[in-house]
Amino acid sequence: MVSKQELRANIKLLKKQHSMEERQAQSDIIMRKLEQHPDFIKAKIVMLYSSLPDEVQTQGFIEKWRQQKRIILPTVVGDDIIPVELTPETNFAVGDFNILEPQNEAYIGGYDLIIVPGVAFDRQGNRLGRGKGYYDRFLCQHRATKKIGLCFDFQLIDNVPVEENDIPMDEIISR
Repeated sequence: MVSKQELRANIKLLKKQHSMEERQAQSDIIMRKLEQHPDFIKAKIVMLYSSLPDEVQTQGFIEKWRQQKRIILPTVVGDDIIPVELTPETNFAVGDFNILEPQNEAYIGGYDLIIVPGVAFDRQGNRLGRGKGYYDRFLCQHRATKKIGLCFDFQLIDNVPVEENDIPMDEIISR
């Protein structure tokens, strides 16, 4: 089986074969699927993510839904994800990974749905992240919450290498 490092490198090469326009078109389809998903429709509190340029794009989706649902975004502090709720007054600043992060008090509470990015996913729900374990540490505190991974079709593969502390998704949405 391919190692996590090799898989990350392979996916990085695949991403380069798809233009920004292609990735945006796929993102639009994926986000429409999420919008129509029964769990998203009924969810009141949703954790999303601020996308990096090579991830399924979430910015427009966040703007569309932030007035209708409680949207929580992750910020990274040290080795941990600190969730922050978006409010009309929320300002953003560029965080550690060149990601726009909301500047607000930490959100304390539960979630109806958590949307997760990844480098790769498999059909069993296993996820390969960027290798720092931020999401796995965060998700292990929210095991009962529905978790949906978002990815481009070329990121959905047969088998993702799994370790004991990796938290699987309940579902994957791709194009």
